[in-house]
Amino acid sequence: MGINIKRALFFLLCSIVVCLQEVNAQQDSQYSQYMYNTVSINPGYAGSRGMLSTFGMYRNQWVGLEGAPETLNFSVNSPIGIKRVGVGLSFISDRIGPSSEDILTADFSYSIPVFNPETKLSFGLKAGINMFSLDVNKLDIENPNDVNLINRNLTSPVVGIGFYLHSKKWYFGVSTPNMLETEHYDEIAVSTATEKLHFYAIGGYVFNLNQDLKLKPAFLVKAVSGAPLAVDVSANFQLYNRFSLGASYRWDAAIGALAGFNVSDNIMIGYAYDYDTTPLQRYNSGSHEIFLRFELGTRVRNSVNPRFF
Repeated sequence: MGINIKRALFFLLCSIVVCLQEVNAQQDSQYSQYMYNTVSINPGYAGSRGMLSTFGMYRNQWVGLEGAPETLNFSVNSPIGIKRVGVGLSFISDRIGPSSEDILTADFSYSIPVFNPETKLSFGLKAGINMFSLDVNKLDIENPNDVNLINRNLTSPVVGIGFYLHSKKWYFGVSTPNMLETEHYDEIAVSTATEKLHFYAIGGYVFNLNQDLKLKPAFLVKAVSGAPLAVDVSANFQLYNRFSLGASYRWDAAIGALAGFNVSDNIMIGYAYDYDTTPLQRYNSGSHEIFLRFELGTRVRNSVNPRFF
């Protein structure tokens, strides 16, 4: 079984690298609190917390800049009666200037123990639809008679894949949320918007510094041909299993502060603020991100998972 797992993981990595040679843009939603929002980029995460988990997030990026991105993300995932199976449902809504993009997907994961009973490798599949629209009325048009400038409403399929290796103290995953490349308004040679394949690697570890204090460094790498490699690193401290405080750094892009609070064993709220380190910071007052997570125990594990991720 161990050899087969290594072969499958190697095949996935090679396939993604080959696919990356054919793409040239970076478009997926950006998050600072990716460590709590893993299922949006890796379907293998579905059900891994051992309970019904619902998650809602709102991100307002580059506040003060007209047409700046706004993102709403909602997901629910849970293990089901079959112990090794997890399922989920996700919705992402992006608004950037005159365009909007809504993505509705379903997630399926299957987990097997590796090395020991506490370490599991989860294989995930994601499938759904992408709904893209363009409202030219929101543009400042120099030539109103341009026949190419018309409203657009387009739908395309989404198919993603991911591996998620995890224990109670650490995790590592590789994934691509959508393997399909779709060109929007390809009948217009001068204006083509393309959904490109994105490759993600994510990981983290929990250090128990003492009985009341934990430290979790984490990272996320996002790659797509034609755009700079995006690297996020962060470190969060958790106090008394109740408060979380930390900082993040996005390579050549932003620095940030992270905070979280476990209202109860079932409810967690979190906030992040990013400050741009690029020339764009002169035109905005930063980015804000807030999330709410609500969880319930299941038959698989009849208590709230104490994990930090």
